[in-house]
Amino acid sequence: MEKLSLSVNTLLFFVLAFAGLYFAAPFLIPLTLAAVLSMVFIRLCSFFEHQGMSRGYASLICILIFLIAMALVVLLLSIQLSSLSENLDGMEKRIVSMLESLKSWINETVGIRKSEQQKAIEDGTKGKSGGMILAFAAGLMGVLVNTILVLVYMFLFLSMRGHIKKFILKLLPKKENADASLVIHQTGKVSQKYLSGLAAMIAILWVMYGIGFSIVGVESAIFFAVLCGLLEIVPFIGNLTGTGLTVLAVMAQGGDGKMVFGVLVTYFIVQFIQTYILEPIIVGEQVNINPLFTIMAIVLGEVVWGVAGMILAVPLLGMAKIICDSYPHLQPYGFLIGPENPKKPQTTIVDYIKKIFSKQ
Repeated sequence: MEKLSLSVNTLLFFVLAFAGLYFAAPFLIPLTLAAVLSMVFIRLCSFFEHQGMSRGYASLICILIFLIAMALVVLLLSIQLSSLSENLDGMEKRIVSMLESLKSWINETVGIRKSEQQKAIEDGTKGKSGGMILAFAAGLMGVLVNTILVLVYMFLFLSMRGHIKKFILKLLPKKENADASLVIHQTGKVSQKYLSGLAAMIAILWVMYGIGFSIVGVESAIFFAVLCGLLEIVPFIGNLTGTGLTVLAVMAQGGDGKMVFGVLVTYFIVQFIQTYILEPIIVGEQVNINPLFTIMAIVLGEVVWGVAGMILAVPLLGMAKIICDSYPHLQPYGFLIGPENPKKPQTTIVDYIKKIFSKQ
């Protein structure tokens, strides 16, 4: 009876926690994103500190490296986007032609005349253009503000990480400090390895998609390769979205069925290589979660925090599993989240390189 009561209380806690996450999303999203990203730079920050640099300057350099990396990606996208814009007139004509064909098909199949369809479209968009522009401007301003907040939070997390760790340890009895310190280290390690492996994976996907789309003959192939790689940040859904956008762009560019088929073949080949070759080597079993709860976490993350929730869902669930595995009354939940047949952590390419340098 006592165990049942404890389980009910735990489930109630989770329900209240998710409700709090939903209503506090504007505050928590940049804070959580900064916390997860700062974990990636802890080792680099520690390296600079061991070279005699103060923690504040080391943290600042890590933020600058992050900004440079993001700026390079944006620059690459903007260069490719400028080449894509040269073909916008032709794409616009083809899209208009496709819409006219669609209207004709609806007229012949359903019996709705083209004039009635056009009137319905105009009625649906009347008076909304100004609102859409204002909404876009407000959204852009929100992104800029949140970006600045994330950078500030990252700097503070990196420079105050020792203070935050001591605070967490002070919340627990001294006899549990050693175990708690190990849990903190393991949760940070999960985020580090997952995100660093994901970054390496995205870079390789850029190359593979770029080669595949170029062979197929997609215009601005590098742009769509970078887009498909970046969308890999959102598991399962991102790669499908990127490929779908590429197929639509190929159709708008006037590509035939062979080109669309080539894009789909490229997608399946890249996914095969990614799933069965690259992921075991580069990422390994860092986030030991079964597929059911991975998908559930992504869907729930989107409901609670939108796109940011989808991006953060997997690393946060991986950290939650480590916490559950470390405390007896939460271990059943850790078992439920984990894989049906647990595997020993595989040696990733990063671990292999570390072993080589450690032997020297």
